[in-house]
Amino acid sequence: MQATVKPIPVTVLTGYLGAGKTTLLNRILSEDHGHRFAVIVNEFGELGIDNDLVVNADEEVFEMNNGCICCTVRGDLIRIVGSLLKRRGQFDAIIVETTGVANPAPVAQSFLVDEMLRERTTLDAIVTVVDAKHLPLRLEDSAEAEGQLAFADVIVLNKTDLVSEDELTALEARIRTINALAPIHRAQRGNVALSDILDKSAFSLEKTLEKHGDFLDAAAHEHTEHVTSISLSVDAPLIRSKFEAWIGAILAEQGGNLLRTKGILNFQGEDKRFAFQAVHMIADGDHIGPWPEGSAKQSRLVFIGRDLNRPQLRRGFESCTVRA
Repeated sequence: MQATVKPIPVTVLTGYLGAGKTTLLNRILSEDHGHRFAVIVNEFGELGIDNDLVVNADEEVFEMNNGCICCTVRGDLIRIVGSLLKRRGQFDAIIVETTGVANPAPVAQSFLVDEMLRERTTLDAIVTVVDAKHLPLRLEDSAEAEGQLAFADVIVLNKTDLVSEDELTALEARIRTINALAPIHRAQRGNVALSDILDKSAFSLEKTLEKHGDFLDAAAHEHTEHVTSISLSVDAPLIRSKFEAWIGAILAEQGGNLLRTKGILNFQGEDKRFAFQAVHMIADGDHIGPWPEGSAKQSRLVFIGRDLNRPQLRRGFESCTVRA
């Protein structure tokens, strides 16, 4: 008699642009927990950045670019998971990190509607990461942000160091008007206990259908109007002082429309890759290690936001190179 094969648990990691999903993912991958993960990363743009930001090279990372996982590349998700399942002995669980403008409902649907995925995987939890600093604004201007909270089984209230205790209390009350049941875990730079987000068996189709009766309907997903992505690249090294002056001016002048800015940069005279990230006007960055052997030292920068001027941004980025 053939032994029953235990389904592979799947965690869907979602949250709006810049909430801290990749930071939390890196925390999961770098902890000494003894588990092996296959990771699927989806980006909203032509150039892949997030794959470089996932720090643990021992994990298997699959990247899907130029489309949202909940609509245009949903078929790719099913195919990638199907391919992974043929090598299931090499990992214990799957983590799917969605693009920041994804609706998690169609992603979760894939694991319930597709016959193969339904039989061989189990949806463990939808984990939604939210930015405590910018959540009130996101709930005003983005239906996706509210949908990500509504479908969450676990909520990570991240960047709590950027707001006051009174603001946190008000935020949690606001979240409770959208999702009354999901546990809320406060965090800074994704420092939530992994036992609070993994192996939770928190997803319940029955409860989800009670709250969202049309959950299994294959409805089309539309993103908030006018949110676009611009991906830029330059081959020549960047002059750090020029880049910092230019990006500082861009964030100061256009930060209100820039939901997310991220890049992998090659600065002149520096032998390590520099990861740059920003949410509105708040920017951060650090070296993330040497360039992979044989790879081109190409600087890549992605802007996600509203009313973006591609020619202006391209000219500005190119003006920071040593050839400008």
